Amino acid sequence: MVVGKKLAKESLLPSVLEDDDAETESERAQLGGIGSRPPSRPRKAFSRGSVDRQTVTRSGSGRHSSPEGEVSVRGERKEDEGEEEEEEGSGVGDGDSQERGKECVITASDEDYDTDLELGDVKEAYDPTGQTRYKEACRMFNVVPVSYFLKHMGNTELTMMHHGLGPQGTKALAVSLVTNTSLLKLNLRDNCMEGTGGAAMAEMLKENCYITEVDLGENRLGDCGAQTLSSMLQENTTLVSLSMSGNELADRAAQHLAQTLTSNTKLETLDLSHNTIGDAAGQVLGHAIAENTGLRSLSLAWNCIRGKGAVALAKGLGANIFLRTLDLSYNGLGKDGAVALGEALKDNNTLEDLNISNNRIPPEGAIRFTMGLKVNKTIKKLNMGRNPIQTAGCYGVLKAIQGNAESAMECLDFSDITVNQDFEDLYVALKDIFPNIRVKHGGRINTFRKPKA
Repeated sequence: MVVGKKLAKESLLPSVLEDDDAETESERAQLGGIGSRPPSRPRKAFSRGSVDRQTVTRSGSGRHSSPEGEVSVRGERKEDEGEEEEEEGSGVGDGDSQERGKECVITASDEDYDTDLELGDVKEAYDPTGQTRYKEACRMFNVVPVSYFLKHMGNTELTMMHHGLGPQGTKALAVSLVTNTSLLKLNLRDNCMEGTGGAAMAEMLKENCYITEVDLGENRLGDCGAQTLSSMLQENTTLVSLSMSGNELADRAAQHLAQTLTSNTKLETLDLSHNTIGDAAGQVLGHAIAENTGLRSLSLAWNCIRGKGAVALAKGLGANIFLRTLDLSYNGLGKDGAVALGEALKDNNTLEDLNISNNRIPPEGAIRFTMGLKVNKTIKKLNMGRNPIQTAGCYGVLKAIQGNAESAMECLDFSDITVNQDFEDLYVALKDIFPNIRVKHGGRINTFRKPKA
């Protein structure tokens, strides 16, 4: 049946007609209208703007369109015309002609409707937390993603102590934090990141301009990690607090940090406690403290600073005009260090909190130290506990404060040091001058006195 063939061909409209553009381009250009438009791009599934129903009418009178959305098509392909002539010549009756004049209803699906409003490539949404980057980095470094990190990396404060990240896990985490814009405080204490992981964190902090506080304590960073972090501090302008306690840092690491402290003006809190920083480091750090204009709090507790290093550190304190808190506990200041600190307090007019407990300071060193307390106007809190200064040293400190009418002292700590009744009597007298002062000591000796005859 010729008519059947023709209808089968027509049922492929409009997609087949567009595929035959190479043959009918010139005809469509002459006829104009829809048939003359340029070949459209390959249709995509679920194109927008599709019609639910399209009626196409073929007739011998030509092409026209109806308000109801019916479209009449003329200018049939030459091969179709040739088939019609053969049909007429073979004696096809009027019934066949009427059959061809009937409407052929074609339902157009979304795939068959052409529109210039094609959907572009869908762009991946920006990930401010870096979750996607973290998963990719974990695959790259062959580590298992930390579910806790994925859940909380969008927080402003993240604490991930004791997670055992290791060097590779730290690298993956650092990659994701480069673009993180929500995290402000990061605590990665005790994760065995070592020098390699420390270097990765340093590179991340060079790029991240949102994180302000970082705790990398107890990670065995060593001199290598300290060097990379020192280099980072020369570029980073947002970090205000950094803890590197318990990282096996020695004199060489302190030298790298000292060079940085002379140029960095943004870092306000630095914790270098529980390391092995010695005399040589004390000397270079003393110079750095004198030059630094940013630090407000410095902890060098539990190190090995003594002798010349202690003296140099004290001299640096005397020249500093920004430091508010200094922790030198559990070192070896001894007599010379205590004397040097006393001299520094004569010049320093900014320090408010000083901790020199457990420093093997003898009574003579304590008494010489009080020379600075007689003129200092800013020290509010002083901790001299667990030193062998005996009652004489404690009494000397109270006496120096009593003689300084402009003293700002509020809290004195003489933990584990026993005092006598003379000290107690002086303390009562001192309370009349400074009502708010508080004193802590290790108990009183000679509690039971013989009654006077």
